[in-house]
Amino acid sequence: MTDMAHNEPAKNALVLSGGGARAAYQVGCLRYIAKAIPDYRPQILTGVSAGAINAVHLAAYRGSWQEAVSTLSNLWLSLDTDKVYVTGTGSMVRRVLKWGMRLLSGGRLGTSDLRGMVDNRPLREFLAAALPMENGRVLGIEENLAEGVLESLAIITTNYGSGRSVAWVEGKDDMLWERGQLRANDTDMTLDHIMASSALPLFFPAVKLESAWHGDGGVRLTAPLSPALHLGASRILAVSPRSRPVKALPEDMRDPYPSPAQIAGVLLNAVFLDMLDFDALQMNRINQLVNQLTPEQRDGYREVDVMVLRPREDLGKLAQEHEINMPAAFRFFERGLQNNNERSADALSMVIFEPEYLALLIRLGEEDTAARHDEIEAFLRGASGSVPIW
Repeated sequence: MTDMAHNEPAKNALVLSGGGARAAYQVGCLRYIAKAIPDYRPQILTGVSAGAINAVHLAAYRGSWQEAVSTLSNLWLSLDTDKVYVTGTGSMVRRVLKWGMRLLSGGRLGTSDLRGMVDNRPLREFLAAALPMENGRVLGIEENLAEGVLESLAIITTNYGSGRSVAWVEGKDDMLWERGQLRANDTDMTLDHIMASSALPLFFPAVKLESAWHGDGGVRLTAPLSPALHLGASRILAVSPRSRPVKALPEDMRDPYPSPAQIAGVLLNAVFLDMLDFDALQMNRINQLVNQLTPEQRDGYREVDVMVLRPREDLGKLAQEHEINMPAAFRFFERGLQNNNERSADALSMVIFEPEYLALLIRLGEEDTAARHDEIEAFLRGASGSVPIW
């Protein structure tokens, strides 16, 4: 059932997907909405990968939604690559040599315990200073739950041992579940949970939670909207940093044989972003079916309205244009994996945390959201039914 049919207030959920540095685009979308629709504040927050960082900050902030979004924007604008991972030439060369020796020697040489291609301790230190912390636990979430400002927060990780997705939930109600590849755990949110959810596969090291090693939550999350559904959402606003898929290009414009960087970009898009599109399409199809049933025939099924915000431009192309700003060592190794004539740099767009690029993503998020103002406002204020995800 839709909320309007029951005359009950909607449970608004905000779903923030992954994508590394691309998550700055989410901040731009939220910044426009906070200004243009000031009474909007989601009761349910879920985040994956870099989206988990945004979700936790918003859930923990002790103040208005507008202040929470503004502070989050300032955090992103204060970032640079050196605050995310160690970029010194010596450190990167040593890690490349360890991986290379291990591979070329068939495992006989080099370190057997390879923990990420880069050292992301700077990100841990940055987040520890930016978020309210006490003994590793994120403060403010419990207070917002008690005051009714927030109903639940969930961030997702991947258990590398079992291969299953885990939703770490901090909420005021016992709403845990275990279905398919997704299991929910009740928790007090910590910095380790954030670091685990945002640990890009192979690029960042995994993090130990309880008795298992966990990494980026997008790896096995085949239904990115499902955590919000399990938590009781009746209206979901999702923000994806992936642009609308491009139609096939004419023959004379197609690329030569794909480079390792291009293949990595396609894989990362498949892991972090494509499943959100599929899940939203499926949700809209189910809504259409449920809407055709009588109340007696629905047997507990309800309509959950979904809207997906996304960039109108390819963020990979923008990253390629701003490659010159990357640290010298990173730029050197990245060029070795990329063709000179590639039109997009999807993999690079997830790990380039330079201020100019992040500010551009935030601005684009604001502009794209402003262009859909009427549609977004109608949706957030209660318009029901299936909403085109593009």
